Amino acid sequence: MLVDKDVTIVYTLVTMKTVIHIKSDPEVKRNAQKAAQELGLSLSDVINASLRNFIRTREVIFSDIPQMTPELEKILGVIEEDIKHNRNLSPRFKTAQEAVDYLDNL
Repeated sequence: MLVDKDVTIVYTLVTMKTVIHIKSDPEVKRNAQKAAQELGLSLSDVINASLRNFIRTREVIFSDIPQMTPELEKILGVIEEDIKHNRNLSPRFKTAQEAVDYLDNL
């Protein structure tokens, strides 16, 4: 097979994405972009995380009050039980060296 010396073949990895067009108040969009940027995220990251959460939980929550996820509530429940029964707790340390010594002896 004869290949032209002036032809360059470039292989690229293409990630399949889709675009969702939504209507939003311009001020809401600007404020959301600013809040996302303050967290080191893009607005697309925030929207994708929201969509993933919606898929996982099948719920939409409209609230200004932060709420824990069921998974976090379950983890905290186990921790509260451990505290109540004095399990899985480390002693209090007066110095960092005491903490290091304690961890070295585990």
